[in-house]
Amino acid sequence: MIRNPTPRIVSLITSALLSVCIGVFALVATNFNWGDSILIFISSLVLSYLLIFYALEFFIYRKIKLIYKTIHSLKTQKYTGVNAIFKESNRDSDPIEEVNQEVITWARDKKDEIDQLKKLADFRKEFIGNVSHELKTPIFNIQGYIHTLIDGALEDPEVNMKFLKKAARSADRLCDLVEDLISISQLEAGELHMEYERFDINALVKDVYDQLEYRSKERGITLTIKDGCNQSFYVYADKYRIRQVIVNLVVNSVKYGKEMGATTAAYYDMDENILIEITDNGDGIEQEHLPRLFERFYRVDKSRSRDAGGTGLGLAIVKHIIEAHQQTINVRSTVGVGSTFAFTLKKAQPADKIATFMF
Repeated sequence: MIRNPTPRIVSLITSALLSVCIGVFALVATNFNWGDSILIFISSLVLSYLLIFYALEFFIYRKIKLIYKTIHSLKTQKYTGVNAIFKESNRDSDPIEEVNQEVITWARDKKDEIDQLKKLADFRKEFIGNVSHELKTPIFNIQGYIHTLIDGALEDPEVNMKFLKKAARSADRLCDLVEDLISISQLEAGELHMEYERFDINALVKDVYDQLEYRSKERGITLTIKDGCNQSFYVYADKYRIRQVIVNLVVNSVKYGKEMGATTAAYYDMDENILIEITDNGDGIEQEHLPRLFERFYRVDKSRSRDAGGTGLGLAIVKHIIEAHQQTINVRSTVGVGSTFAFTLKKAQPADKIATFMF
């Protein structure tokens, strides 16, 4: 069997078979007059070949090639119209095989695209559900406290201040959630300005430690610098945004680390970058949760996380800030041992000066 036959070959084979049948019929009809039969055979061969070739070439193959060119042009977003496609067709190529391969490739790409769109749709539904739930909790709390006060608790001096303070905490949580949503939207849209400067990351971590000392002492957690790392490590980044990153990571280690435990910061010179690690010796995180840990509103233990406070957007914001610096962040964890969050920042050179970039 001839593989990928051209229109000429198909026409020749078909016309030859047809002409043989006509020749045999003519030979019998003329009482085996070979001269007339051969003439009829040759005439039918030539005529049928021309007719079949014309039909294949102009009515079938060219239309198939037109479809192929259309598919190819749509895929590459270079559609220039039917006439331009028709003129560009190559008569010596095999359009059927090209169409076959092109359709297979296109179908595979479309399937991948549809799968991706389904994932995005699921993510959107999950995100909307999470936002609704996170907003509902503080709003319902505020509503409940205010209605209780209106119904008479406002006149009770032992109750009114207690409920007002609880309503204020819920309002603060609602404000934090809205601010985090705005921040993450701006980061994703590239609307935040990054103020780059040269600063000592070790000094910044110590400053954050001083800021969170009271909270860490409540759970008996010690904030330390790893031995050999308590020295200056200069980086070139947005100091305010990196403070947000470190505060978030240290607060998480204090929230979810074990009581009387420790949170340790370490720095490593990686030639062009500085690697910063924040490690705790808490309960650790199961491996199945690690790939989704930086997703918005993703919580390993939902009930425990909400009891500890927070908006569920902290790690997502951390990831976006680090990626806005063209750097990476990752996490490794062992259940019962602890977790380590590690990210890199560009090492500062002595000549680095303050600069402003938009991301």
